[in-house]
Amino acid sequence: MSPIPRRTLIKAAAVAGAATQAGRPLGEREAAAAPAAAAPATAPAGADPVTLDWLEEGGLGAAPGSTVGVPWPRGAHPQDRTFAVTDADGDDVPVQTWPLAYWPDGSLKWTAHAVSSGTGRLTLKTGTPAAPGKKVTVTRRGATVTVSTGVITARIATTGDTLVRSVTRGSTEIAHDGRLVVLRQPEIEDGDRATVRTERFDGTVSGVTVEQDGPVRAVVRVDGTHRKGRDTLLPFSVRLYFYAGAESFRMVHTITYDGKQEPGRDRGDFLRGIGVRFSVPLRDATYDRHIRLGGEGDGMLREAVKGITGLRRDPGIAVQQAQFEGRKLPDPTTWDQRVTSRLQYIPEWGDHTLSQLSADGFTVRKRTKKGHGWIGAGGGRRASGFGYVGGVSGGLSFGLRDFWEKHPAQLDVRDAHTDTAEVTLWLWSPEAQPMDLRFYHDGMGQDTFPEQLEGLDITYEDHEPGFGTPYGIARTSELLFWAEAATPDADRLAARARAVRVLPQLAAPPSQLITAGVFGKGLFAEPDRSTPAKAKIEDHLDFLFTYYKDQVEQRRWYGFWDYGDIMHTYDTVRHQWRYDVGGYAWDNSELSPDLWLWYAYLRSGRADIFRFAEAMTRHTGEVDVYHLGAWAGLGTRHGVQHYADSAKQQRIANTTYRRFHYFLTADERTGDLMHANVDSDETFLALDPLRKIRTEPYTPDPGALSIGFGTDWSGLVSAWLTEWERKGPKWQKARARVLSTMETIAAQPNGFVQGSGLYDLATGRFAVAGTPKVEVSHLSAVFGLNELCAELVDLVDMPEFEEAYLDYCRYFNATKAEQTARYGTHFGSLVLFQGHSRLDAYAAVRTGDEELAKRAWAKFYDSDGYKESAPWETEKVSGPTALVAGSEAPWISTNDTALYGLAAIENLALLGDRMP
Repeated sequence: MSPIPRRTLIKAAAVAGAATQAGRPLGEREAAAAPAAAAPATAPAGADPVTLDWLEEGGLGAAPGSTVGVPWPRGAHPQDRTFAVTDADGDDVPVQTWPLAYWPDGSLKWTAHAVSSGTGRLTLKTGTPAAPGKKVTVTRRGATVTVSTGVITARIATTGDTLVRSVTRGSTEIAHDGRLVVLRQPEIEDGDRATVRTERFDGTVSGVTVEQDGPVRAVVRVDGTHRKGRDTLLPFSVRLYFYAGAESFRMVHTITYDGKQEPGRDRGDFLRGIGVRFSVPLRDATYDRHIRLGGEGDGMLREAVKGITGLRRDPGIAVQQAQFEGRKLPDPTTWDQRVTSRLQYIPEWGDHTLSQLSADGFTVRKRTKKGHGWIGAGGGRRASGFGYVGGVSGGLSFGLRDFWEKHPAQLDVRDAHTDTAEVTLWLWSPEAQPMDLRFYHDGMGQDTFPEQLEGLDITYEDHEPGFGTPYGIARTSELLFWAEAATPDADRLAARARAVRVLPQLAAPPSQLITAGVFGKGLFAEPDRSTPAKAKIEDHLDFLFTYYKDQVEQRRWYGFWDYGDIMHTYDTVRHQWRYDVGGYAWDNSELSPDLWLWYAYLRSGRADIFRFAEAMTRHTGEVDVYHLGAWAGLGTRHGVQHYADSAKQQRIANTTYRRFHYFLTADERTGDLMHANVDSDETFLALDPLRKIRTEPYTPDPGALSIGFGTDWSGLVSAWLTEWERKGPKWQKARARVLSTMETIAAQPNGFVQGSGLYDLATGRFAVAGTPKVEVSHLSAVFGLNELCAELVDLVDMPEFEEAYLDYCRYFNATKAEQTARYGTHFGSLVLFQGHSRLDAYAAVRTGDEELAKRAWAKFYDSDGYKESAPWETEKVSGPTALVAGSEAPWISTNDTALYGLAAIENLALLGDRMP
């Protein structure tokens, strides 16, 4: 790959097209490529070594492996640098390394490191990586991809309706026929005369890609769709992860909804079940076969298919204890013969089910076999999502992450009394109500644009018939599987259940993230309580995060499609979030709570914040965005349902919100979402965002698309920047888009204050307006613009762009008189000054303007948003005022929270030494 130039010396022709102003071509700069970075004579701070630690205690535990992203300062390491890992004792830990991103000078910006062992802290440094004793190997022959970890071997099909043909451990087959199943219910009928008919669709493979082939980590991607005859439903993308020496593997499973559910109609594609299924051969006597189902915490249902405990006749305490512990029983001829001679009369319990239909309750039941009654076997609140079926000669452990959080979920074991058991992990339980994604109201007469604007004015919902569709939304789930040599003992079962509940994650420390200068150099710093003023802001930040974390639990913001999102606005009269009021319900990334949470993690390294942000990224990147259809690449504005609002916008699909998760974990699915946005400028042809207020006919012109420099461009440029720094398949086009749009925004008569420009889809340039205008929105900078511009200014040497952005920063919070003096007119009536104080802070540091620094803190403390005089505490609520007892803070809104959080974090980092 050719190195990327540091300075943007590009000719207009190099980016296809020259805009003009007063007859002079813009961007007449010669292309100049900087040489690939060489190792500096003196390594910069943060170059080497780096201490990696686990987010939670316990290290890798029973998980197959972990992958971490680590950032490096510009110029610290050339592209061919190799890295080694050692443990706390100085012993080598095998590691596999690959680049995630590059600085413009060609040096490494982010690297990913995969390990398959480790308990305590690890040290990452330059050096020759140790090779694993048992390497991951990948071979492809005919229609099969075979992956071996050195302990287990998986054979993956490249065609047909079986994903995993077999999983073996040594010469023993542990599982086979790994497949995907979907149950569709074509009709929903209300009332007591409903007739339920379901149809099964089987996952059919259309393509297999080996993305990594070892030696420590291998990744195989399987794509396809579910089929029943000629009908298809739910395209899927499944990745299988294997680590060296592991007895387990991980599955990341994504489905995209492409069914039809029309409001007011009871026929459609109503999903009754989404599952992953394996067949498990059983070779042992039924009294040596075991079922394990994880309950609450480390709780475990531990039973045998044929139980010999609790009988009227006693086979002996040693025999009973061995069965409970999962060990092979002595020869029955050594038992009390009153038991041995009557074994045929002891029932064999072949079927077990654990169903979690809500966040607050699961039940377990079992039966002998199909056609016979179920017997209750217990229950509880929140199951771990872990299970096992097998015997003393081997079996399969399995688990579904976020089991109760993404209810309704279910674990099934069937036919364990026969030669082959069947295990199904239901991502959507077939015992729950069918998945009903129909729009929630009938339109209420909002057939015309004027009527819809009236509706917006009362419920804040931007309704439009046909726009509240789930077609194209997606959901990703994570599963784990262990190929067991024998039934695991209690400690091993508990370790596996813990790995399912909280997947172990290595992390670089905040100091490394700060020193490397990533995600906007200087925008975050480690928490500092050295003065009372700083300590108070830190307390406020902790309070806000804790409040939302508690609200998720109290308000039960859980469920398959909902988990990971938070609500937008509170109803102080009902003591309830406005979950049922138009545009005030689900937040859908409005004003960037995703950014607040990730910056809160970057500076603190707190595991609880990471997990909260991770869940939000999984949700907002999948559920709030369309991945199929005419609106692919657009997200949906906040509403009662995640897809309900008719405002389909690029700002919600914003790559800015996904970059953190990708670079910190190297998660390939998140990488897919970011790459999919590279051509999202084309979405401006799909939908006119101003269609409801235009008075003249309008047809989108690919050579002159009106695109805003705030929410629109920030979403576009984040995708282009990420593709560029990742050196993705379209990185050269992406780089050209970054540079040409920066250049032509800077060339506008009023820069960013111009507000928008006519964008040429073919050239990736904005036409430079002939006359200045002032078009400033309070929303322009609150969807990641400041954070992205801080990155761009640091990455790209383009003084004109920096000046244009700093001008925007200087004048948004300025007085109307100051705005008029600079631009000939003021910016109108604006809001969100507290959130924009971080723009003052950024400009103050870049320009050395002390008055801007003072204004940053003045706007932070004494404008809109949260004030020091706010209560900064919660109030208790209980019945009959509220549904459940808990707490509330009626003065809190998610818009203000996100803006306060970002302003506090960035102002402290930039101007913490200049607080009033």
